[in-house]
Amino acid sequence: MLKNTFCHIQGLGLRSERRLWSRGVLSWDAFLDGADEPHARPNMPASKAQVLESIKRLEAGEPSFFARSLPAGECWRLFAEFRSSTAYLDIETNGYAGPSGYITAITLYDGVKVYNYVKGRNLNDFKRDIRRYKVVVTYNGRCFDVPFIERDFRIRMPHAHIDLRYILKDLGFTGGLKGCEKQLGIDRKELNGVDGYFAVLLWQDFKRNRNEKSLATLLAYNVQDVVNLEPLMVAAYNMKLKATPFRSSHALSPSACPELPFKADTDTINRILHENQRFYPQLSPRP
Repeated sequence: MLKNTFCHIQGLGLRSERRLWSRGVLSWDAFLDGADEPHARPNMPASKAQVLESIKRLEAGEPSFFARSLPAGECWRLFAEFRSSTAYLDIETNGYAGPSGYITAITLYDGVKVYNYVKGRNLNDFKRDIRRYKVVVTYNGRCFDVPFIERDFRIRMPHAHIDLRYILKDLGFTGGLKGCEKQLGIDRKELNGVDGYFAVLLWQDFKRNRNEKSLATLLAYNVQDVVNLEPLMVAAYNMKLKATPFRSSHALSPSACPELPFKADTDTINRILHENQRFYPQLSPRP
């Protein structure tokens, strides 16, 4: 889709892009082929230079160049070309903001393998591993996950960022990550109803009682948050394509679901539900 995109070029917004498509100018190559015609549009020399620069940046594998130039809500167009260097990302915290807050766990998923990082064990490995990727996909990560990571690790994440919260909202999907998943037919099974606050309770139980089953359940929840981003990203990409001439030619398929490295412990979930029933009156014990 990126090679068919013109809205990142100064002077060629979304309306100009649609006009180009309607005239049969469907790619950068087609644009360059017509750039020297007598009926070329105003500012064509500048636009031609920017198309040439776009080709150069894509060949160099620089998604951040396009992320900086694309209109708000159009970063989904990066996905297909940079799918192999994309990491899906989500963090869990101790529930506090400011100086008292810290990251308890992080999961990365690159479409093939799941990587987990836990405070007190291997959390610092995340700083090394995230450098392998050029694009990150999150849900609400622009406001929460990435700023928290940058503060906690004292690093900067220069990655191109696709935040599904805004793309899915634009497509009419609301209710947070779990709500979007339900609307798109994703079932969390034994983790249905478990949320971010429950993840905090799991971490507290692990720290207080050294209960490895609580940690495993927390990581199972974190992994689910991340692995589910991939089918959501593909669905959002394909739905966005419907407003373009490329809905059939550019449609993507989700990757096969990876083997999940952790399994939620239903006894632990039920115990914590019982201990905190006032917060989860709508949830029933797991069978």
